[in-house]
Amino acid sequence: MNTISYQYNAQKITTGILHIGVGNFHRAHQQFYTNLILESEDQQQWGICGVCLLPSDEKIVQNLRAQNLDYSLTVCGRNGTDEVYKIGSLRELIWGIEDPQAVIDKIANPSIKIISLTITEGGYNLDKETGEFLLNDEKIKHDLKNRTAPSTVFGFVAEGLRQRKMKNSGGVTILSCDNLQHNGNTAKRAFTEFIEAQDKALAEWVKIHVTFPNSMVDRITPAVSAEDIQRLNQKSGMIDLAPVYCEDFAQWVIEDHFIAGRPSWERAGVEFTDDVTAFENMKLSLLNASHTLLSYPSFLMGYRKVDEAMEDQDIVKFVRNFMDTDITPLVPAPENTDLEEYKKTLIERFANHSVSDQVSRLCFDGISKFPVYIIPNLAKMIERNMDLTLPAFLLASYRHYLKYKTDDHGHSYEIGEPWLTADDEHLIMSQDPFDFLGLSAFKATDLKTSDKFVELYIQFAGDIKNQGIGPVLKSIIKIAHHDYTF
Repeated sequence: MNTISYQYNAQKITTGILHIGVGNFHRAHQQFYTNLILESEDQQQWGICGVCLLPSDEKIVQNLRAQNLDYSLTVCGRNGTDEVYKIGSLRELIWGIEDPQAVIDKIANPSIKIISLTITEGGYNLDKETGEFLLNDEKIKHDLKNRTAPSTVFGFVAEGLRQRKMKNSGGVTILSCDNLQHNGNTAKRAFTEFIEAQDKALAEWVKIHVTFPNSMVDRITPAVSAEDIQRLNQKSGMIDLAPVYCEDFAQWVIEDHFIAGRPSWERAGVEFTDDVTAFENMKLSLLNASHTLLSYPSFLMGYRKVDEAMEDQDIVKFVRNFMDTDITPLVPAPENTDLEEYKKTLIERFANHSVSDQVSRLCFDGISKFPVYIIPNLAKMIERNMDLTLPAFLLASYRHYLKYKTDDHGHSYEIGEPWLTADDEHLIMSQDPFDFLGLSAFKATDLKTSDKFVELYIQFAGDIKNQGIGPVLKSIIKIAHHDYTF
């Protein structure tokens, strides 16, 4: 297989972007777009300095450093044809555990015009019910008191901005690339509330010198196993310790509100807009919500790969019914977007055998995903007196997944829920399924007050326990609003 190598001299690239959270998605998405525009000489000040802040980042840091920060990205086509890119846009990599001062110095460097983030939906430290920043978190309390020895992303950014202010390094844009409704507004609230509590003078400076544009990001990027590394390297003919693979679809829509300039990402297909709301509503409500919808039933039915689950016509119909009947009435299509074509493409993307995403990745951290992807539209459905069958089944599936930790075939599994609280754990263990509706993920909408929803949910919780997830899903498909043939 031919590898598409970058055509610029990497030694001439300077860094204008500092990115926190150098995970697979970032390396398949933002790095991909940036790599393309660095081919133009007038864009070569926009290389990326990656920053990793967690102890668990040691392996990726070491692997990337061993190969001069270059890595391969295999883009898996829905038609079965793959393309391999050698990515060179990551020009520096700092591990905060190893050299925290280097992170602060880089944030303060006047060459850095953008601080971008992929710190996950749960990484913004906001109360799921009130949206307020959680100042009582132990790590946050440490960083509020120890300005020059931070441990969290908030402490590092605050100290870097403080140094930036002292050195007159100029304004900077903080660009969230996480899957959150109005992710720029979310980042703004988290960082400004932290800074306000730590340093009021800096907070005033931030109001004038820092912008937080909203953005919508989209590219399915699975986790990479040891077997994947061997498979990808066999295909590419490269020896890469840190390869990434992703689907052939990519989208990035950003509000054009950059206080210190930005790359010409539009040359690589990024869309700039005044208001990203319609795009993010569409993507979060259709792609991300559908991923969450299919994840727990599919996992409990024994599927471990998304494309394998999408060979089950009950699951396909379940997802498509949700998109058409539950979500489409609530989501206006963005300008120049064909919603029917978008939904058709989503089904194709989920079924992409070349990508073969992990169902467990979709199940991971549901406590952070439900408040973003599911609950806002569920609240609208309750308000409009819509049919609540599918979301009630989803929540019953989620409870079963968390509580029983055994699928329909008797296979046990570990759950990945890093943000569960002690109260959540207690509610999950309760024998009364009604208690589960008090989970922190659902607090923005009091689901217990909807008799219609509660009745359906309680029924499904019992049916799933007694019959297994597969038969209950099949019964739902039979009574669904539409019968699609695929």
